Amino acid sequence: MYAIVEIAGHQFKVEKDQKVFVNRLSTEEGKKVSFDNVLLIGNGSEVTLGAPAIDGAQVSAKVLKHLKGDKVVVFKKKRRKGYRVKNGHRQALTEIVIEGITASGAKKAAPKKETKSTPEVAEDTQDLSKMTVAQLKEMAKAKGIEGISSMKKADLIAALS
Repeated sequence: MYAIVEIAGHQFKVEKDQKVFVNRLSTEEGKKVSFDNVLLIGNGSEVTLGAPAIDGAQVSAKVLKHLKGDKVVVFKKKRRKGYRVKNGHRQALTEIVIEGITASGAKKAAPKKETKSTPEVAEDTQDLSKMTVAQLKEMAKAKGIEGISSMKKADLIAALS
């Protein structure tokens, strides 16, 4: 069984008991961590594809250690100008070992509730800001607002609000 999971902004194909180097995680060494952004699960010839992620799927892992990767040299040069710059860095990495892949039954964190202070005004301003200047001018013309030819987008939104 294998899974394609998104960890720290990168996608990895992982299997049970596999060691993976990922970008630095904020979890301490020896702690367990789970990733619920599973994009694909393959079990033999059966493949489950998420849109974009599979609901209830989870990959659990254990953080082994934090380390730095190999040195990457960045050399810049412009010919005939005497310009040469040599820089480098070592990427901060975390080594994890995959402990298990759960296809279903894992609970996701509850989505946070959004609060709207003034729903009508907020929706109108968001809708107006997404519109083009030509559409805003047509709306202003329909409402009978004068002097719209010299107005900018922010002025049109203020006049329509």
